[in-house]
Amino acid sequence: MLKRIAILDDYQGLALTLADWSVLGDAVSVQVFTEPASSEATLVERLQDFDVIVAMRERTAFPASVIERLPRLKLLASTGLRNAAIDLEACRRQGITVCGARGARNGLAATAETAWALMLALHKRLLVSHTALCAGHWQPQLAQALEGKVLGIAGLGHIGKRMARIGQAFGMDVIAWSPNLTDERAAQAGVRKVEKTELFEAANVVTLHLVLSPTTASVVSRVELAAMQTDAFLVNTARAGLVDEDALIDALHMRRIGGAGLDVFWQEPLPSTHPLCGFENVVLTPHLGYATAENLSAFYGGVIDNIRAWLDGRKLVLLS
Repeated sequence: MLKRIAILDDYQGLALTLADWSVLGDAVSVQVFTEPASSEATLVERLQDFDVIVAMRERTAFPASVIERLPRLKLLASTGLRNAAIDLEACRRQGITVCGARGARNGLAATAETAWALMLALHKRLLVSHTALCAGHWQPQLAQALEGKVLGIAGLGHIGKRMARIGQAFGMDVIAWSPNLTDERAAQAGVRKVEKTELFEAANVVTLHLVLSPTTASVVSRVELAAMQTDAFLVNTARAGLVDEDALIDALHMRRIGGAGLDVFWQEPLPSTHPLCGFENVVLTPHLGYATAENLSAFYGGVIDNIRAWLDGRKLVLLS
């Protein structure tokens, strides 16, 4: 019997060109959805007749309330090796296999590059200057230098270490904190370990690179934002849930911090009416940290390998 495959949230309509889906043969049919579902009910109606669903990272959520209403679903193939938007226990109860796929070798570098793009845009007033220049206004604000400033890194993993090396190349003083960071690991990265309070008090820019978990959710709350210097920036390319949304909006509105650069949001796609779109001291990018052609090609290639293995009854790369 023909297996039906749904590819979700292919925003650019490139999924079928970024990898070779033809290797799956005539035993499957593939349908691409470029627009996100507007509600759970719409999502369930859309996916009723599919055996396999390809989920791009955490673009579409699969809570139990969705999983339990998809009786035909047998394989949920996610890109990435983590996907907090999938209820794995609900999938186990329903007998649904959930697998993951690795990204490109330069995927982590791409996220760090996005963080630095946001950081530079904030310090150099790029968006404000571009808008002003096109309206006939010259030098609306002064830019800031990075050299000599303090870079605070929350989360000194693979991406955090890349951020530290680049910050040092800019001549910045780099400090770091995470719940489990040791002095030895910090020293190996050439940075100084500090307590959480000092990170937010001392840094001219704080960049977040923590894994979202129950212990790190809203790790940036009103307390941390209030501790920041009034001209300091917050950059988040990790997960939106690390930051208290209302607290950040209030801090920006009251000018308690200098600004923010965000690549991740509490609701994605971000509505054009969201309050963040109204601040001139905010730079927003649509979750581009992992959205490169190389990374998505690797993701989809890994998904195809998993689907082939599933069809053949072989071992898959399971989601962790």
